[in-house]
Amino acid sequence: MTETKSSALFKEAQAYMPGGVNSPVRAYGSVNRIPRFITAASGSHITDADGNSYIDYVCTWGPALLGHAAPAVVQAVQEAASRGLSYGAPTEGEVRLARLVTELMPPVEMLRLVSSGTEAVMSAIRVARGFTRRNKIIKFKGCYHGHSDGLLVKAGSAALTTAVPDSAGVPQGCTKDTLVALYNDEESVQRLFEANRGEIAAVIVEPVAANMGVVLPADGFLAFLRDITQKNGALLIFDEVITGFRLAPGGASERFGVKPDLVTLGKIIGGGLPVGAYGGRRDIMQLVSPLGPVYQAGTLSGNPVSVAAGIATLETLASHPELYAELEAKTSRLAASYRAAFGRRAQVNQIASLMSVFWTDRPVTDYESAVSSDTGRYADYFSFMLDRGIYLAPSQFEAMFVSAAHTESDIEQTEQAVAAYAKTL
Repeated sequence: MTETKSSALFKEAQAYMPGGVNSPVRAYGSVNRIPRFITAASGSHITDADGNSYIDYVCTWGPALLGHAAPAVVQAVQEAASRGLSYGAPTEGEVRLARLVTELMPPVEMLRLVSSGTEAVMSAIRVARGFTRRNKIIKFKGCYHGHSDGLLVKAGSAALTTAVPDSAGVPQGCTKDTLVALYNDEESVQRLFEANRGEIAAVIVEPVAANMGVVLPADGFLAFLRDITQKNGALLIFDEVITGFRLAPGGASERFGVKPDLVTLGKIIGGGLPVGAYGGRRDIMQLVSPLGPVYQAGTLSGNPVSVAAGIATLETLASHPELYAELEAKTSRLAASYRAAFGRRAQVNQIASLMSVFWTDRPVTDYESAVSSDTGRYADYFSFMLDRGIYLAPSQFEAMFVSAAHTESDIEQTEQAVAAYAKTL
C-alpha cells in the first residue's frame, strides 16, 4: 500500500480546510496515519488516489447498504439529474419516497424530508417541544445526534474520539435544557424524570447506540423508555440515522417491538446522497408548518436527485427482504471470526449488519465500558488492517458496516487479516 498521492492531497487540503477534512470523523489523527483520498467506489470496494483498493466496512458511514454504485441507484440518479438538479418545488418523487418510508416503517405516519440527519434531529426536537409545550430533552451519554448546539453534550462519534464531548462556540443557554442519562441505565432516566416533573418534552435515543461503537440495548431498556415517557407525557424519539433500514425494513421498532412517537432518518433514504427525514405520529407531525406553528424549511429538502436514489434503494430493499437474513449471516460470521481470533482480549458487539470490536476484556454495555477500550491498540489494529486492504473507521468509537455487496471472498480476506493480526498480539 502506497500513500504518496493521498499524502500530497492531505498536505494541500490542510491549507484550505480545518484539519484537511470536511468532517472530523474523516481525520486519521487518532490512528496516526494519513487519510486516504478516495477516487472511486463500486460494490464492496473503494479505490484511493494511489490506486490502492480496499474492502470497505465504512460504507459511507452506513447508507451503502446495497453496496457502492448499485446499478439501479446509479441509473435512477442519472435519469433524475438529466431532468434538473434542483427545483425548490414539490415533485412526484417526494410523494413516492414518503409513501415508501411510511409503508416500511409503521411508526412513521407522516414525515418531512430534510437535507441531513443533523437537520432531521434538530427538527424532531423542535416539534416535540411544540407538541408537549415543554423544553427539556433527555439524551444519553455517548449517543450522537448530529452537531446542533443543544445536543453537543456528552456526544459520541468524532466528539468522543477527540475527547471533546462539548463543543466550543456553543452558548451555555443552548444546552441548559439538555439532560444527560446513561445508556442502558433505567435508574438514571427515572431520576431525571423525578427531578424534572412535567418539564421533559422528549427522550431521544439511538435504539442501538452506534456512535460509541456498537452498543446494544439491554433487554427491556427500550420498552422501559416507552413506558416512562408515556407515563410522564413526554415523547420518545428513535434516532435511526444509523440504524434505519439496517436493523430491519421497519427499523428498530420492528426489531425490538417498541413503537416511538418520532423517528429520525438519514442518508440511507437517499441511497447515500444528502437527505434526511423526521416523522412519526400524524397528530404530532401536523404541527409542522404550514399546517401548524412549528416552523421548519429548506430549499433542498426533497431534492429530486437524492429522492430518486432513495426510491431506488428502498424499493430494492422492499422487494428483496431476503437481503436482511443474508446481511445478518455475513456479519455474524465476521463477528464470530473476530471472537475466535482475539478471545478475551477484545469484545465484539454485533447486531444485524452492524458490529464493533472493542479492545477491552470487559463486556461493553454502556458508555463507561466502551471508553475502557484501549484506543492505542485500536490504532495498531487499524493500521495493520489498512495495510492489508481492509478499510475501517479511523476511530474506536464507530461501527463496521456490512453491505449486500460484500462477497464470500471479501469475508474470507477479512478473516485472514484478522487471524494474521491476532498472531502479532
